Amino acid sequence: MDQTTIIRIVSGVLFLLVLAEVIAYVALLSRVLKKCSPQSRTMQPGRVWLVLVPLFNFVWIFFVVNALADSLENEFRLRNIAASEQKPGRTLGLAMAICMACGIIPIINLVAIIPQLILWIMYRVKISGYSKLLDRVPVPVGRTA
Repeated sequence: MDQTTIIRIVSGVLFLLVLAEVIAYVALLSRVLKKCSPQSRTMQPGRVWLVLVPLFNFVWIFFVVNALADSLENEFRLRNIAASEQKPGRTLGLAMAICMACGIIPIINLVAIIPQLILWIMYRVKISGYSKLLDRVPVPVGRTA
């Protein structure tokens, strides 16, 4: 194998790994919305998948972050869960989305890529924690989930 072939194989494998991670992330966001009762949701879980649409995702991620924060706030209120933030995950999610949007601006993208990656990991961990919290705390009797 020549060097060009090796580079293509490594690039292809890295692309597939990143794609798998992004799909797992979007699946997490969708699952969290599914765990919220229909009356608490401000976005249908299936709409989260629009984040995978190139270029559109730079705008849609802001809607997803806000809808997820509002849905979690409503669900926490329904289940009587004390939240550490008024809009769970919103601040961290918006910071991540802003850095992501800066990623399409030349020169600025070089500065924004590392903070965006760090914020994306932090946001994912936080939303995962909220997902586990929703699993632990049952919906009060007489209310639907």
